[in-house]
Amino acid sequence: MHRVVVTGMGGTSALGDDWRTIDAAFRAGRNAVRSMPDWDRYPDLNTRLAAPIAGFAPPSHWTRKQLRSMGRVSQLAVYAAERALDDAGLLGDPSITDGRMGVACGSSTGSTAEVKAFGNMLLNGVTDALSANSYVRMMPHTTAANIGIFFSAKGRIIPTSSACTSGSQGIGYAFEAIRYGRQAMMLAGGAEELCPSEAIVFDALYATSQKNQTPELTPRPYDSQRDGLVIGEGAGMLVLESLDHAQARGARIHAEIVGFGSNSDGSHITRPESATMQKAMELALDDAGLAPEAIGYVNGHGTATEQGDIAETQATAAVFGPRISLSSQKSYLGHTLGACGALESWFSIEMLKNDSYVGTLNLDRVDPLCAELDYITGQPRQASHEFVMNNNFAFGGINTSLIFRRWP
Repeated sequence: MHRVVVTGMGGTSALGDDWRTIDAAFRAGRNAVRSMPDWDRYPDLNTRLAAPIAGFAPPSHWTRKQLRSMGRVSQLAVYAAERALDDAGLLGDPSITDGRMGVACGSSTGSTAEVKAFGNMLLNGVTDALSANSYVRMMPHTTAANIGIFFSAKGRIIPTSSACTSGSQGIGYAFEAIRYGRQAMMLAGGAEELCPSEAIVFDALYATSQKNQTPELTPRPYDSQRDGLVIGEGAGMLVLESLDHAQARGARIHAEIVGFGSNSDGSHITRPESATMQKAMELALDDAGLAPEAIGYVNGHGTATEQGDIAETQATAAVFGPRISLSSQKSYLGHTLGACGALESWFSIEMLKNDSYVGTLNLDRVDPLCAELDYITGQPRQASHEFVMNNNFAFGGINTSLIFRRWP
């Protein structure tokens, strides 16, 4: 089996496109949530909150031909991939196009503007908004396919469209592809574009925050006064390589991936299950050959929903006990759905490298129904760890756990 390392990281979020800018917002205690007056046109939508990326536009060097197959979600994914490749020193490298590099990426859905165009055809018989590329922009694997085509990657394409675990499954399955010698390199991650259709999904489950007049006070993961999640948007991509391949080309290494666990609740389509969340973490530990005591920090899924927060913290405590440090960056960026597993993996690696762990914003009083853990709040906490874990959980009962190791 091959050891797998992270040699490139890139992304885009409502707080910025680079770690320095995002970290500055974390340290300032400033979230990206804002009111969405445009959503007033949907009277049955209760939440008016989101964390959008303001002012995103495709880079000027992208051609019209390259753009025609990409909706916004694919544009975000390709942009993050380009930044990750640049960070890895691989932009324009022949190793991308000779079969050594594959892509594992996903999103909750394709671009919803295209869904609307097809819906208009079905409802009203009107096809004027449809084109030869409409399905390509809408299809579930649009992010993975567009990344592969944009960079002419000839390796395997692994679509991971699994809602909130799309990004973490992308990283996990890419890790396995390299570990077992199927690829030397992978681009791995996830993306999501903002759409009110995603907000109403959670609205219908009474799971969205309705603090519409105080966006700075929500979401509140693990807090007794939380009232639901906030939808965000973004994209995150990592470049993964076998250690041998990375060292042979003299690559800078950010971290090593040492464990991945994924399983299914096998019970309810939307209700989280603590026992199988716990098992996913244990699978990752077993994959890495580590005892729970080796993990210094857990990056929690932290959606700020009652059932999710309680189940997740109980599972985490069952594995690690009350000593484990935990926080959630969704308190700053909202829930970026298909992107969250990739963005939070990026953040986990940056925190591991810098010995500084971001606290959960708006966590003033832990819900007594949440398990006893070492919840990080306030200013980032200085600590040195060798291993950190990132957890994500999705509709359909899909659970993922990734373990990253500090590169010496």
